[in-house]
Amino acid sequence: MSQGTVLAFDYGLKRTGVASGELEIGVAHPLATIQADSRAVRFSAIDKLINEWQPGLLVVGLPLHPDDGEHEMTRAARNFAAGLEERYKLPVFLHDERYSSVVAEDEIRSVKKAGVKSGHSVDARAAQLILQGFFDERATA
Repeated sequence: MSQGTVLAFDYGLKRTGVASGELEIGVAHPLATIQADSRAVRFSAIDKLINEWQPGLLVVGLPLHPDDGEHEMTRAARNFAAGLEERYKLPVFLHDERYSSVVAEDEIRSVKKAGVKSGHSVDARAAQLILQGFFDERATA
């Protein structure tokens, strides 16, 4: 697949950031933050996004330790990705998300210091970084 819409997720237990982009262009944009304490609420919000954006594939950030080791959130993100694939019957790619939230927080903090309102949450910005990394990796493969 070389064109079509992609949605990416920065999965969290309470908040999940979402970003969108087009494969053909390879540019990601922050989209939304889903606030949800339950799987049902989270997937209800994702259902709406899937229906609106009609993506051809999905990307989920995979949190890893600096030494590539996995931890509790790694397993949670893998389970979330499997749930997306099963529910929407779309290809789901996992992409290393190490430090995406830290970078997103730093960027938003810098923008605020400059007196500019960012307009997007850290979670949506982290999802954008995950998706942009996915696009950039595809471009160099």
